[in-house]
Amino acid sequence: MEFIKMQGLGNDFIMVDCLNGLPPFKDFHEASRKLCDRHFGIGADGLVLILPSETADIRMRIFNPDGSEPEMCGNAIRCLARYVYEYDIVRKRTIRVETLAGLIVPEVITEGEQVVSVRVDMGEPRLERNLIPMDGPPGKAVNEPIIFEGNTYKITGLSMGNPHCVIFVPDVNEIPLTEIGPKLEVHEVFPRKTNVEFVQVLNDSEVNMRVWERGAGETLACGTGACATGVACILNNLTGRKITVHLAGGDLLIEWGTNNHVYMTGPAQYVFRGEIQLSGEWRVESGEWD
Repeated sequence: MEFIKMQGLGNDFIMVDCLNGLPPFKDFHEASRKLCDRHFGIGADGLVLILPSETADIRMRIFNPDGSEPEMCGNAIRCLARYVYEYDIVRKRTIRVETLAGLIVPEVITEGEQVVSVRVDMGEPRLERNLIPMDGPPGKAVNEPIIFEGNTYKITGLSMGNPHCVIFVPDVNEIPLTEIGPKLEVHEVFPRKTNVEFVQVLNDSEVNMRVWERGAGETLACGTGACATGVACILNNLTGRKITVHLAGGDLLIEWGTNNHVYMTGPAQYVFRGEIQLSGEWRVESGEWD
């Protein structure tokens, strides 16, 4: 099977072009577990299938390293947008992408014919509990206390097509993310689990963020998480409507527009292309592109 490896701020993906037919495996969940393994597979934060769509320009499905299928991934959709534009699959700067979270619209930003960044209209945030989903009485969950292992955390819950739990802290570097993250991911208040973001506000336009992704663990960046952070900052009156989110893998520009849509701008880069032998032996033909 041929593939292309891409990354957005260190959040890396195995991109498989399925426009001329599905890859030679039937169980995408099991395939993702094997292919994303960094010791026995290619290694990635997700497997992305590029598919035809009857309702949009292109369709994206993504599978986590644990085999689960999330509704959306902000870093992955930037990678997909660059790929389909530069490979002449969708030769439009504004691309309509079908996802499990609905229609998402990335716009490629170019210098000459090369894509240098991608601005994504991530749609409207979902703030009502039943839309996150999150247990509890009807309404929003803003700076709401939950008890976890004897400690009280103030969380802001929302959905960017997938569930997020945002927690503001004085210093993100002091958070034992690998201990707390996996437990909050499966907290009983989130019936479909959740992504967890710890956020440190630096000023009116900058924050630091660390993320524990549902189904993937700690990653260097999370696009939907950065969007959720931008929304949570405004809901808690902590920043302006346009902020830079500093992540371990780099920066994302997030804006919650007056039209209620959230916009994310960031890079998407090629890593290498290769071929994997699905029988168990595999080889990669590599070459740096960016």
